[in-house]
Amino acid sequence: MTLRLLVLGATGKTGTHILDLALARGHQVTAFVRSPQKIVRRHPALSIVQGDPMQVDPLAQALTGHHAVLSALGPSGREGFRPSTLLAECAASTVAAMERASVNRLALVSAALLFPGGGLRFAFFRWLIRHHLRDLTAAEAVVRATPFDWTLARPPQLVESREETYRSERERLPLGAWSMSFRAVGAFLLDSVEKGTHMREVVGLARR
Repeated sequence: MTLRLLVLGATGKTGTHILDLALARGHQVTAFVRSPQKIVRRHPALSIVQGDPMQVDPLAQALTGHHAVLSALGPSGREGFRPSTLLAECAASTVAAMERASVNRLALVSAALLFPGGGLRFAFFRWLIRHHLRDLTAAEAVVRATPFDWTLARPPQLVESREETYRSERERLPLGAWSMSFRAVGAFLLDSVEKGTHMREVVGLARR
């Protein structure tokens, strides 16, 4: 089945792979981005719409007629080390736009560090990006409070690779999950939307 998918964060490392995979799978894709010039990919099934994901009205207008939202929004560079409410605010605007556009499916990238445990290594990184994790926690809370069919993906450290395979566990991180590819996270989001799996679930991810 061909789906109409709207991608947030489409110029980022995970978002770029989501676009690539979604188009390869035959879907119609809308990239809703602040800076359209950053997307050099051209494809007859790809629409690029300029907009701010924090603005409900233009996002709702772009969302009309779509089946799902795939969100790979995240801070860039040093922003992850500073206090921010970016992701929580974007989550709020996304769900408000989904309600207006009658779109019920949302798949969103979060982080494995929100799972408890993981030893000293995880504890160090939790401290290092504590502001980002606080924002992610608030964003997840916004999504969880909705009646939508959402999926929250929590991958470990992400690396650049063409690898698309992954392991997944509901409400926990798979054993040995230290890193995985941006592309595999994109593949998981697409798989869950296409197959209607992991709805209203928090899912830990790992490389296979």
